[in-house]
Amino acid sequence: MTRTLGNSGLVVSPVGLGCNNFGRPGAPTEDQRGTDAVIGAAIDAGITLFDTADMYGYAFGRSERMMGEALGARRDRIVLATKFGHPGMDAPYTNAEARGSRRYLRQAIEGSLTRLRTDWIDLYQLHMPDPLTPIAETVVALDELVREGKVRYLGHSNLSGWQIAEAHFVARELGCSAFISAQNELSLVQRDSDREVLPAARHFGLGVLPFFPLANGLLTGKFTRDHFPADSRIMRQRPHVAENADWDALDAYRALCDDWDVTMLEATFGYLLTHEPVASVIAGATTPEQIAQNAAAGDAFRPSAAQRAAIDALFPAPTTEA
Repeated sequence: MTRTLGNSGLVVSPVGLGCNNFGRPGAPTEDQRGTDAVIGAAIDAGITLFDTADMYGYAFGRSERMMGEALGARRDRIVLATKFGHPGMDAPYTNAEARGSRRYLRQAIEGSLTRLRTDWIDLYQLHMPDPLTPIAETVVALDELVREGKVRYLGHSNLSGWQIAEAHFVARELGCSAFISAQNELSLVQRDSDREVLPAARHFGLGVLPFFPLANGLLTGKFTRDHFPADSRIMRQRPHVAENADWDALDAYRALCDDWDVTMLEATFGYLLTHEPVASVIAGATTPEQIAQNAAAGDAFRPSAAQRAAIDALFPAPTTEA
């Protein structure tokens, strides 16, 4: 089963692979062997959407470089998505302050193509808004890449509702390629995107790609009120996520899943995949076993309207009021 991404011809798997763990110190995917195993397992499991960024890998370009090595001749079997323009890590490019500028973008695309060992990117995404560069300059520069065949489709990440609208209208006014996707944080416990990002995406025909859909593992079912796995990413990097969680709601959610005879992982994927306009749920993995679990969970369950309402009652979306 595949799904189209927004108003486009780009077809993706219901569950995508988040590739920010490739090269991460201490993870099974820190080295090339572990990365090869996860990528091979994902392809075998029918996962087609692979989402990375030039700054992933705990050293600039490391995730992309490891992916290029792992994919090899299998490159044309996947939808390869990457991002540019995040200010959180020094980039080896000139004009590095204006990361949405044409000069920066031309360097960024060549760097990603080289590291990924490919001639084209299927989905090229602006990682963060650039306050220094007018969106018109970014839109025109991206359109050039589409016309040159280096990029097939365009997306963005971390834009607010008004920025999504601005990007759409600017592209239309200039006759440039439109964005087809929005990648923003969205999970049952973090629903800020429901306030304005999802309505904007629906209105402008964008497919939404949630990141952190499992709340860093909190919604996998491995965590309970009394047990936080010590070897988990949350406990290594973000223990406050578990410590400050609403365990009353999570316990009630677990009880619902038990009543419906589904796992928490299956219910969470099923909910998000029926939450329009979500197109694919991006989930990280560091082992082939996690890949198999995620892929199976993405196909296992679709909640009824009554089941969705029960989940919404536990994890209500924010209102649109100021």
